[in-house]
Amino acid sequence: MQICVVIITRNEELNIGRCLDSLHEVADEIIIVDALSTDRTEEICRGYPNLQFFSRTWAGYAAAKNFGDAQAQSDFILSIDADEMLSEPLRLEILKNKPILRGAYQMPRLNHIGDKAIKFSGWYPDVKVRLFPKLAARWEGDFVHEKLVYKGEIHSLKHDLLHYTYQSFKQFDKKMQYYATLSAQEMFSKGKHWSFIFMLFKAIFKFLNIAVLKLGIFDGIEGLKIAYEAAKSVYWKYNVLRKLYREKALEESKN
Repeated sequence: MQICVVIITRNEELNIGRCLDSLHEVADEIIIVDALSTDRTEEICRGYPNLQFFSRTWAGYAAAKNFGDAQAQSDFILSIDADEMLSEPLRLEILKNKPILRGAYQMPRLNHIGDKAIKFSGWYPDVKVRLFPKLAARWEGDFVHEKLVYKGEIHSLKHDLLHYTYQSFKQFDKKMQYYATLSAQEMFSKGKHWSFIFMLFKAIFKFLNIAVLKLGIFDGIEGLKIAYEAAKSVYWKYNVLRKLYREKALEESKN
C-alpha cells in the first residue's frame, strides 16, 4: 500500500523540517497545504522529494485538510500537523503494517510544552485517528476543531505520535486566548448565552478537573500551569461572548 502524508502549514519553519525528517520510508508522497506563510516554510519543504506544495488562502482546518487529501494519488492518507512527528517506534510500526493496511488506524499522541512531555493533565494518551483510506473519510468542522468522519473499522497502533504543542507557556497562553475567541464566536453564532455565575463555576471546575481529577499535579509545575491557563481560557471565552452580545445590542439600538 502507498501512503500520502498531508500536512497543513502556516509559518512553520521551526517545526516542518523535524516533521518531514520523521517520515522516511513511510511517505510515498507528501502534500503540503500552506496558508500563505511568510517565513522559510516553503523553502524548507522544497528540499524534500515527492512533495507537492500548495499555497492557498486560509479557509479553515477541515477545508484545508480535505483539499490536501483530494490531491493524493495514494490509497491511504496519513494526516499529521507540522508541529508533530513520528517517533521512531511509531515509524517502524507503520512500516511493518504498510503492506497490509486495512481500515483506519489510531495512535496515542504525546504532547510537549518545550521539551517537557506532558503525561497527565488529560493530555495523554490523546488518541487520534490519523491513518485512513482516502476514499472512506472526510474532515468536518468550523471555527476551532476539525473532526475526521469515518465509519469503518479502526485499529490501534501502540507507539506515540510526538506533538511539540507549544515552545513555551507564553505561546500556550497566546494560543489559549486564540481558541477561546474562536469558541466564543462559535457560541455566538449558535445563539448561546452566558452568566457570571456559570462562567465562575466553569473556570473553577476546569482547574480542579485538570489539576486533580486528571492528575495534573503529577506533571509538576507544568501541570498546575496547564490547569490555570485552561481555567483562564474559560474567562476569556465568556468575556468575548459578552462583548459580542453587547456589540449586537448596540447595533440593534441604532436601527
